[in-house]
Amino acid sequence: MNNNFDVIILIGRPAAGKSEVIDFLKKTSPAERSKRFHIGEFEEIDDFVYVWETFEIDDILSRHGKPRLWSDNKYWFKDHFIWNLYIERINLTYRKKLAADPDYHKKLTTLVEFARGGENGIGEAFSFLHEEILKRARIIYIKVSYEESVRKNRKRAKPGMEDSILYHSLPDEKMEFYYKTNDWEKLTTKDPNYIDIKGFKVPYAVFENEPEKIYKGSSFYFRFLFQFLSSH
Repeated sequence: MNNNFDVIILIGRPAAGKSEVIDFLKKTSPAERSKRFHIGEFEEIDDFVYVWETFEIDDILSRHGKPRLWSDNKYWFKDHFIWNLYIERINLTYRKKLAADPDYHKKLTTLVEFARGGENGIGEAFSFLHEEILKRARIIYIKVSYEESVRKNRKRAKPGMEDSILYHSLPDEKMEFYYKTNDWEKLTTKDPNYIDIKGFKVPYAVFENEPEKIYKGSSFYFRFLFQFLSSH
């Protein structure tokens, strides 16, 4: 019997530890992941891939004298809707997987990863998620303060690896503009276990990652977290 999760939505501020959680899970064997964390084999859908692709496309257009579509030449977004377009791309990618294989979740868990900030950023992103995701999802919010997010964002930057999932980094001014505040607390004040998203009661858990726990004896903490989600 397959007791693994279908969909885990992994969210938090930039550099909170989302990609590090996924890296930790990759370094755990599928059998152990399934037994301890209810995740066997898994695939990721990370919207950073789409963000980077946006910049690459705009750069190509610039080189050919065409107007940039979504970002200016300093990579600031020109239209707020781009954030929701990325969620729609997550939806499309996920639904293609289901369409290609009706038994997809008998074999795989999907890990959806993104970061959002602002007064309504996370809630707005949730509102664009497709029902096929929401009805199967569990949410893990990796919680760090804005100051810790900035510190780790600076630390992880590696020149020449700006397109890397683990080592991309944002300038401080973009961190402040996009991510200084977020609406997680507002979304979770009504219920300690579920977030109501378009009529779906989606279970959630919070990973307190300040001070950083990932890679530092975090296996027990992960196990507790995933057991909590599996009971809801």
